[in-house]
Amino acid sequence: METKVLIVGAGPSGLATSACLTRHSIPHLILEREDCYASLWKKRTYDRLGLHLAKEFCFLPHKPLPPNAPTFMPKDFFLKYVDDYVSQFNINPLYHRTVESASLVEAGRKWRIEAKNTLEGNVEVYHAEFLVVASGENNEGYIPDIKGLSSFPGEIVHSNHFKSGSRYKSKDVLVIGCGNSGMEIAYDLKDHGARTSIVIRSPFHVLTKELVHRGMSLLNYLPVYMVDTLITMLARLKYGDLTKYGIYRPSRGPFAHKNVTGRSPVIDVGTIGKIQNGEIEVVPDILNIERNNVKFKNGTEKNFDAIVLATGYKSAANKWLKDYKYALNDDGMPKNRMPNHWRGEKGLYCAGLSRRGLFGVSMDAEAIVNDINKVITSQK
Repeated sequence: METKVLIVGAGPSGLATSACLTRHSIPHLILEREDCYASLWKKRTYDRLGLHLAKEFCFLPHKPLPPNAPTFMPKDFFLKYVDDYVSQFNINPLYHRTVESASLVEAGRKWRIEAKNTLEGNVEVYHAEFLVVASGENNEGYIPDIKGLSSFPGEIVHSNHFKSGSRYKSKDVLVIGCGNSGMEIAYDLKDHGARTSIVIRSPFHVLTKELVHRGMSLLNYLPVYMVDTLITMLARLKYGDLTKYGIYRPSRGPFAHKNVTGRSPVIDVGTIGKIQNGEIEVVPDILNIERNNVKFKNGTEKNFDAIVLATGYKSAANKWLKDYKYALNDDGMPKNRMPNHWRGEKGLYCAGLSRRGLFGVSMDAEAIVNDINKVITSQK
């Protein structure tokens, strides 16, 4: 099957790119391995999840949020917005299509994409002049190499399969990972009566969502170092000295740290208060696991009934994108630095891999489609 543009992935990045292409009347197809669009949001998020960034940073191209949108949208509100977006732009992904390979053909003039139709069992072949990788940076759960993890007899669940702490009441649960997912899952577990511990290994900033909102707004007018100084001071006033609880801040401020490392500050949903009053226990890095017993590097040990791996995700695009070198590095992330991270060579683009959330998704989609439209116009 021939098309001008082929998009891999029907998450927010793929949907935004499709809407922008439609606005320019550019023919395209979307291949999606799941049975729905926005599958990460619809099928692989925990129940209490909400958007951590304010609404002015969380909309898709060419469709403003409704006037009744709360400043911080709950998941269901955002998904209703996505449903309306798909309907407005008449986006129709081809579902149950798992891309198995994509490579340059015809002397580098076209992309050949092979996708397995998992309903019918056959392999379909597509050809496109432009290929957009929109499968996301949260494409595949990352499982760290922890000595003895395979011997653990209890439940091990990655955060992308965690729904609610309700089923862990009165159980000893260890959360591995102290990013936003890990901290929020730890709160949810304790809120449902689990005896909760969380592994904290790396320094990170802790902010309220209101502080993040204020900081992101100020960045429109002030340099990063000034915003970081102000927001860090306000965070210290809010939380005090967290080092006594095993939580250390990075040397850079929260927004500079995000720019350099891609790691966002932890947006506190109440977890810090539960750590401070002893309801959630902070533990150091793991030495090894022997069945239910987990030994930590400070010499302590404890038995657990379940382990939640909030250890993040990784891009899996390099597994099927044979000529990934034209846009991605060996980790499946953009090889080019911002602000040109979205642009590859030979008609290859990547959307939603900037680690800037929905705000970055919208900017990527518009930049990619403007570039494609420019190339097509120059060919006429």
